[in-house]
Amino acid sequence: MSKIRFPEADEATDVFVGHRELLFGIVYNMLGSVADTEDVLQETWLSWTARRRITDSPLDGIANPRAYLVRIAVNHALGRRAAINRRRETYVGPWLPEPLVADDAADDTAVRTESVSLAMLVVLESLTPLERAVFVLNEVFGYPHTEIAEILDRTPAAVRQVAHRARDHVHARRPLYEAHPRVRREATERFVEAALGGDIGALMEILAPDVTIWTDGGGNRRGAGSRPVRGRDKVARLIDGFRSRGASLDLELRYGQANGDAAAVLFEDGAPYAVMVMDLTPEGDQVSDIYIVANPDKLGHVEQGER
Repeated sequence: MSKIRFPEADEATDVFVGHRELLFGIVYNMLGSVADTEDVLQETWLSWTARRRITDSPLDGIANPRAYLVRIAVNHALGRRAAINRRRETYVGPWLPEPLVADDAADDTAVRTESVSLAMLVVLESLTPLERAVFVLNEVFGYPHTEIAEILDRTPAAVRQVAHRARDHVHARRPLYEAHPRVRREATERFVEAALGGDIGALMEILAPDVTIWTDGGGNRRGAGSRPVRGRDKVARLIDGFRSRGASLDLELRYGQANGDAAAVLFEDGAPYAVMVMDLTPEGDQVSDIYIVANPDKLGHVEQGER
């Protein structure tokens, strides 16, 4: 018996798939979690296809499917924040976003459509869910306040106030300066060479005096700090301790990108062990922040080490 096909369902699927990367980018920047983003996209798909029970076609009465899908996804993401916040209340140690890792040569759909840097995602965690949604839609994806108001069911005036508050908050904590990718790559390689090679002198030179290191092990990695560590001397000692403990491990180092920035990725027996991303001072010659994601639960989507 031949399979019955529903043209309207095929069309609805094509529309969803055509906008999936955009939806992924928006939701990921709102949540900072790949797993939660995938769950939200599944919920969005179910809401999208549920229209078949109400109308002859999921597309009936929808003048702008893209805007409709973004609205569904954003509102599901806002609902998901409560669950994420509850998890964070009992999380062991510093919490960092799940990095989006790609090879240097890989486009990876522009690193999953306009994902902001890991450092920026850390700053966005200090916003309210509503402020973060408005900031992501406006500052990252260029949505005007009037369209955001429709997505969030608020007035344009209210959205403008939220956008202004969020923008001031972010810019006060995150410099507008962004180092050139080549400078980032060179600084990353110098840092990793000094850190893994045990060259404390070289490490002290590249670390800024007020450098801060964030190590997210989620309670699953030995040696991961319970809180961020600040100051060149303390950070250098912490990194040297990591190197000593990791000496017995057969770790493979690769350079790539995490959220579009230069990153060092460590693998153990082909499985991802840690992702390291460095943020630089405005002069671009020293490391101001170090982000190390070592929680295995946040590295499951990183490509395995075989080549």
